[in-house]
Amino acid sequence: SAPAWAWLLPLALLVLLYPVSSWRDAPLFPTPAGALAGLAPLAPLPVGRQSIVDAGCGLGDGLLELHREYPAARIEGLEWSWPLVVASAWRCRFARVRRADIWTADWSPYGMVYLFQRPETMARAADKAARDLHAGAWMASLEFEATALEPQHVLRCPDGRPQWMCQAPFRRR
Repeated sequence: SAPAWAWLLPLALLVLLYPVSSWRDAPLFPTPAGALAGLAPLAPLPVGRQSIVDAGCGLGDGLLELHREYPAARIEGLEWSWPLVVASAWRCRFARVRRADIWTADWSPYGMVYLFQRPETMARAADKAARDLHAGAWMASLEFEATALEPQHVLRCPDGRPQWMCQAPFRRR
């Protein structure tokens, strides 16, 4: 039988993947394959801002989907967990992936911020997007709505989940 301390190994791996400081944010929510199909025609990137950031890119599933939709765009990923940064960068060599806190990173250079967070973080994301994003830029959120914002479009994924798209300057509800 395993020694009594063996239960600490899974806990140590969890803390390595998700440092305690990131527990208020979303756990690993992989973007399903095909979930962003049809996004590009509804949310064209503004002229001069042909870049997208996946805020909380995890293993890079969202980066892969964004690259399929916007093959000419510069795509970046922000992730707090360094093992996930390494894995995402390896899987998505077309993207620039870096370790960063999505809440302190500057979103202003991007034409779109893509999120797959939790309902509890969406108000914070809406406030940050309103402060950081320039006119014409998009905040796209898979499944969870920023209820304070009026979306320009709601795309339905093949599995029925909504993709909320709000364009700056944002209309408040």
